[in-house]
Amino acid sequence: MSGREALGDAAWLANGEAGQLLTLLDSDGEEARIVGGAVRNALLRLPVNEIDIATTALPNEVVRRVEAAGWKAVPTGIEHGTVTVLIAGKPFEVTTLRRDVETYGRKAKVVFGRDWVADAERRDFTINALSLSADGKLHDHVGGLADLVARRVRFIGDPEQRIAEDYLRILRFFRFYAWYGEAAPDPAGLHACIRARAGIETLSRERIRTELLKLLVAPHAAPTLALMTETGLLGDVLGGVALLASFENVVKAEVASGFEADAVRRLGALGVWVKEDGERLARRLRLSNADAERLSALEGWWRVSPAAGEKFAHALLYRLGPQHFGDQVLLAWSRSSTGAADPAWRALAKLAQTWRVPGFPLKAADFIARGVAAGPALGAAMRAAEEAWIAADFPADRTAIEAIADHAAREAKTTH
Repeated sequence: MSGREALGDAAWLANGEAGQLLTLLDSDGEEARIVGGAVRNALLRLPVNEIDIATTALPNEVVRRVEAAGWKAVPTGIEHGTVTVLIAGKPFEVTTLRRDVETYGRKAKVVFGRDWVADAERRDFTINALSLSADGKLHDHVGGLADLVARRVRFIGDPEQRIAEDYLRILRFFRFYAWYGEAAPDPAGLHACIRARAGIETLSRERIRTELLKLLVAPHAAPTLALMTETGLLGDVLGGVALLASFENVVKAEVASGFEADAVRRLGALGVWVKEDGERLARRLRLSNADAERLSALEGWWRVSPAAGEKFAHALLYRLGPQHFGDQVLLAWSRSSTGAADPAWRALAKLAQTWRVPGFPLKAADFIARGVAAGPALGAAMRAAEEAWIAADFPADRTAIEAIADHAAREAKTTH
């Protein structure tokens, strides 16, 4: 079977920017192939989001051809043979064939070559070493196709040696297993990961974070995390206890309420019980400010319940905003005694879609017109009025709003 037959309707290869770039590099004595994840995903009929190309052409020749074609070449890693090509704003990573002559973590001393087998053998897992020629021929130098059919994640070569080259491959083993693995994990790979797990501590927090967040949204994330817990690896990553039941339940709640899989929300379900847990994870994984804020906003999840009533839910949504509200509700749902089919929880989770959050209807001018002086008194009046408006469940009636403003103005003038 040719690569095109195995890939089905791979329009991204036959047409468009990828096909044009592949044709450009696969000519005049040079060869180029689509490599890695694009081939793997296309064979599995999964979305192809990133397209990487390997070529025998040296980096300078890649740049020359790309610029002559009117495209932009960015030397993102040219010392290691990588050039990012931008075509109509879409990036393609083009890398010259190479082999490692010395490895140390994510860095390696490489020499360029023209040996496709050697290039395949330097990759981490067999399912990531498949390549596809411009003529549609599928190349498999390390048994990746059989492993892909069996949904098996297997290291290329000796697992312990490959992990020693870069300890991030421990986390990548579990990440790819969560995405593509079925049945039991490869015994040799799993054993090597367990033996080398202390090496995780040598990795940068950013690299650990990237792998973990990708793993958390994988189709088989829950059983993979359970496996990592059993082997002692997940505790090393999180620096705390893994709440596996909460994680599994929040995944079910996302599906039941129509939410997209969200890595940060799932991280909260997995590792946050009290506010300090979120702070620890934010530091340990060096989360962005926005992601750290989301974990911090989970505080108080235990108060959330459909039984708290509509007024409570409206007030919570108003104060938190849709994203934080959704995170809190799904987290609380995942730790409740009800299942994912519960209609009351589902309705609460979807409140941001069914109830339009109103804007506070009073302005500073409304209180100044009532004789409240600018300064602390004005601020106090506005805060008091907003709290009273929330407590009254956001009335839209102008008479009720004016009464709230009158009362808050009187109180502010009396106390300031």
